[in-house]
Amino acid sequence: MKTFVTKPAEVERNWYVIDASDKVLGRLAAEVASILRGKKKPIYQPNTDAGDYVIIINADKVRLTGMKEANKKYFISREYIGHSSHTSYKAMKEKHPERIVEHAVKGMLPHNTLGRMIYRKLHVYAGAEHNHQAQKPVTYDF
Repeated sequence: MKTFVTKPAEVERNWYVIDASDKVLGRLAAEVASILRGKKKPIYQPNTDAGDYVIIINADKVRLTGMKEANKKYFISREYIGHSSHTSYKAMKEKHPERIVEHAVKGMLPHNTLGRMIYRKLHVYAGAEHNHQAQKPVTYDF
């Protein structure tokens, strides 16, 4: 019996649309990271990118549990020492609501070149509109 090795050129990739309205941020990010990595496929291998493309709409309607909405802070790094700052969840939600979901998903992916390649397959939009109709995405419910 021979060992099966997944080749990136042979992977069939699908497009999924996920509506983030009233979804908990961490649970949404965990599910999206699993789809992006391809963990739900039988050909999954940890050293290969076998995942699908994910489009997240309504990222501005995602919610947090407990007191996180009042206490959560995002660290913003700058080029110079001492110029870094923190941004609250409320300020981030007003200015860039899509970055909240992107930050959560990116933290659940591998922190190496493979993780950066996988992260490129994520598309997040604050509203209900997206410009990927040509790819014929399928709605994904969980």
